[in-house]
This record gives sequence, structure tokens and C-alpha cells, in this order.
Amino acid sequence: MATASKQPQVDGPSHRSVRVEIFDQAYNLRGSDAEHILKLAEYVDAKMRAVAEQARTVDTVRVAVLAALNIADEYHLLRRSHDGGKVDYLKRARNLANVLDEVLAEQRPTG
Repeated sequence: MATASKQPQVDGPSHRSVRVEIFDQAYNLRGSDAEHILKLAEYVDAKMRAVAEQARTVDTVRVAVLAALNIADEYHLLRRSHDGGKVDYLKRARNLANVLDEVLAEQRPTG
């Protein structure tokens, strides 16, 4: 499980060094949100442990690559879903704008 400990500030108040442990390896990471860094580290650690359990391998590099591929797959599925939703909203917005234009045109006095 990923763990973290805050280290002294580095590069000013907006970038703190955070010590995390992922798959039994310690890393010092810098960022503006230590809690977010910890959540990311926990997520990667969990993915690596799940892959290691399924693949039954002790090769850390192989586990890391397979976990990265799983995370990339999740990302692309979410991105595709998000991008598809964007198209639906644009289509609906266009349809609603057309309906509104028609209603407004009907209500204009003819002159």
C-alpha cells in the first residue's frame, strides 16, 4: 500500500516534497497538492499489486508496464466516453437552438 510523509518545502510554498511508497519502493515527489499525490500513488500501487497477483511475476518492470497499460486503457475508455458525451451535448444544443429560433420566428409580428 502506498504511504506518504511530507518533507520540508522545496521550490517555494506551492511545491512540497512528498515521500510515497509504491510497490515497496520509496519515491520523493514534488507537487502543489500532497493529498492528490498520495491518492495517485495509492492508485498506482493498487494497480501494480493487482497485476502482480494476476501475472504471478516478480519482475517489477514487467508489473509496472502492465499496470501502466491498464491505467492507459482506463484513461482512453473514459476519454472516449467523455468525448462522445460532448458530441451529444452539442447536437442537443443545436436542436434546442433551432427549436427556439422556430418559436421566436412564429411569435414575431408579420409586417
